[in-house]
Formats: sequence, C-alpha cells, structure tokens
Amino acid sequence: MSTGLWILIGIAAVILLGVLVIYNSLVTLKNRAEEAWSDIDVQLKRRYDLIPNLVETVKGYAKHEKELFENVTKARTAAIGAESVKDQEKAENILTSTLKSLFAVAENYPNLKASENFQKLQDELTDTENKIEAARRFYNTNVRDLNIKIEVLPNSMVAKMFNFQKKELFVIEELAATKPVQVKFE
Repeated sequence: MSTGLWILIGIAAVILLGVLVIYNSLVTLKNRAEEAWSDIDVQLKRRYDLIPNLVETVKGYAKHEKELFENVTKARTAAIGAESVKDQEKAENILTSTLKSLFAVAENYPNLKASENFQKLQDELTDTENKIEAARRFYNTNVRDLNIKIEVLPNSMVAKMFNFQKKELFVIEELAATKPVQVKFE
C-alpha cells in the first residue's frame, strides 16, 4: 500500500473518531436534559398533589370563594395535561397566579392563617416551589449546554447529521414573587 493511501485512511479514522466523540457528547447532554426534565416533573406532580388539600382547607374557612377554587382547579388540570415545555410553562404560570390569589384570600381569614393544617400545607408548598426552582435551574443549565453544543462547529454538522434538536428553556414565575396580587370581592 502506498503512503498516500495510509494518510487517507488515517484522516478518515481521525474524522470518524471525532464524529463519534461529538455524537457521544451530544447524546450525554440530551440525556442529562431529559433527566433534568424528569426532576421537574416529579416536583410538579408533588405540587399538584398538595393543591387539592390546600383548596379544601381554605374552602372550610372561605366558603364564598367558589370562583377562586374553580380557577385553581382548572389551572391545576391544565398544568397536569400540558404536553410541551412551552405549554407546561404557560400552564404553570397560570397555576402560580391562581395560587397567589388563593394565598391573598387566606390573608383575609385570621383563623385560616392560624390553622396548623393550612400552615403545614403552605410550608410544604413553599418547599416544593423551592425544589421546582432548583430543578428548573438544573434543567435550563443542561438545555443551555446542549443547545450551545448543537450550534457550534463542528458539532453542528454532526448534530444535523443525526437530527439532534435544540430544547426549550423552562421559565415559570415564582409563587413568592414580589408582585402584589389584587383581590376583588363582589
């Protein structure tokens, strides 16, 4: 065999090895992003499980807030049924808004605020919100890393060859946001 042929085989081997390294790193980042999403999903399910108990506790004190309870229930159902990251993001922001209204209403009932059950549920929900925030940051970090890897050369060529797609970031409001909630009684 001639030297030129060996050089071509060597170049092909280096290119193939490079493609394999890039492919494996893209698979790793994709799997990390999917794992991070499952962490968010677990915390969101925990949140969804707490909401009916919270609503029932508040109902016992604020019986005439029927529309608010219905809104919280509808928002929870929509969040549970969300399919894509963008749909989930939108549904979670609506749910967060309705929960803020629920807590604002609770402020008007001193006996409810003093209730041990309400306090416990509120603490659990706050803890869950903190866990969602941490999981969201972890997910977004992994998605950012994947998206960058997909966009830079020569990774972008390998990503295109194997149909790797960019993922969407997940942005939701915090329940304890500083924006005041307006409550109107009619």
